[in-house]
Amino acid sequence: MSILTTGASGATLSATTATGHGEEPRPTHPLAYFSALDLFSIGIGPSSSHTVGPMRAALAFADHLTATGRLADVTRISCSLFGSLGATGLGHGTPDAVLAGLTGLRPETCDPSDVRASWSGLAEGATLSLAGIHTISISRDDIKLEPRTRLPGHPNALTLWAWGISDDLPLFEETYYSIGGGFIRQDHDPIEAAPAAPPPMEYSTSAELLALCELHGLDISEIARANEESIHGAEKLDAGLDAIWDVMHECVEAGLHAEGTLPGGLGVTRRASAVRMHLEALDRLCEQHRDTATEWLLAFALAVNEENAAGGRVVTAPTNGAAGIIPAVGHYYLRFVPGANLAGIRRYLLTAVAVGSLVKANASISGAEGGCQAEVGTACSMAAGALCAALGGTPRQVENAAEIAMEHHLGLTCDPVGGLVQVPCIERNAIASSTAVSAARLALHGDGHHLVSLDTVIETMRQTGRDMMTEYKETSEGGLAVNVVVC
Repeated sequence: MSILTTGASGATLSATTATGHGEEPRPTHPLAYFSALDLFSIGIGPSSSHTVGPMRAALAFADHLTATGRLADVTRISCSLFGSLGATGLGHGTPDAVLAGLTGLRPETCDPSDVRASWSGLAEGATLSLAGIHTISISRDDIKLEPRTRLPGHPNALTLWAWGISDDLPLFEETYYSIGGGFIRQDHDPIEAAPAAPPPMEYSTSAELLALCELHGLDISEIARANEESIHGAEKLDAGLDAIWDVMHECVEAGLHAEGTLPGGLGVTRRASAVRMHLEALDRLCEQHRDTATEWLLAFALAVNEENAAGGRVVTAPTNGAAGIIPAVGHYYLRFVPGANLAGIRRYLLTAVAVGSLVKANASISGAEGGCQAEVGTACSMAAGALCAALGGTPRQVENAAEIAMEHHLGLTCDPVGGLVQVPCIERNAIASSTAVSAARLALHGDGHHLVSLDTVIETMRQTGRDMMTEYKETSEGGLAVNVVVC
């Protein structure tokens, strides 16, 4: 069966023609492009949805109080964390992030050490500098965890109240949803906000994206670049991509050289540094002719996610819980692919964001909404398609690689032990990095024609996330989280 969709030019595109096979009808798709400078955001660990998003929400709340002239009248702030934020907020440092945001700290520029213990370390009689200007009293009781209350807008919800001298009515209140990847939405915002101006290469599905590639003779990264340059211009775009890669590189290096035990009480020991030293020793003994590329790939991913678990500086890609996959596969490309260079990394990142945009627009990248298939599955799909492109794959091969990677993460649950982004999250990133490389290389052996399209597997992921029990969606109420004994 052929479905008909409308492309950027208003022309009707046939999904059958674009992908070489028929698909079942599905709902109308929203515009599917998010800028690389938004989807890849520089922030802090351990979670984009539970740390970065709530910090941005609290910052927006404080900024509103300042802009509306209410700041000086505030005597107290209170906050409730609902649903998944309440269930695993302590393990993710959500209360700390909220207080940090209220003081004016931004995840992309703050010192991660200034966020840690903002709430958990409060002493009796503590004060908070609201918006960095106005001093108020603050206590741990001002932030409440309400995991059993789930607001209809999204599983990750928080409400902030600003109080004056009277406790009868708040001066201002606002509910925010942390919708994954550090993105936030206010309660009254539309679910899908329309862009200020449509990009020149507009598409909503991978079928439309492939049709654009064929129509214009461009690859996927070139389609993404055209859209990005219409927003940022070439110079700002390249500077932004380079800055994103620099932070990814610094995070890998930091993780490869850090030792000790991760915070949170599980007693998880950092492993990336020990693996690095072992591999360096093997590489020096070149007469053994041992191929260590895959083991280095695993080490790169471990390094990033150990840094994330420690609350360090990471790039949300597209979430923090899955932040190790795209940097790890990118480092694999630079280190083990002949002729790899910075231009290839830019192409890699642009292709990755084109794939990630499709998932974000048509399904979800939030573990609280879709389980870990939405986080690690999406990151693996992005990395697989991006590596395939960097290795010279055609648009159809890139789409195939992204589909393979996502297909083999369908149904993956999000069940962090102790509500911490450590077990199984750290190892899961390493394994998914290996899957991404395998998917890219497998796709390169085909011509891009395959039975299951990327559109189909994204829609299947959305449906699977919808049907998945809440216990398996970042609540730590099922799976490993209840079967691993934490003393």
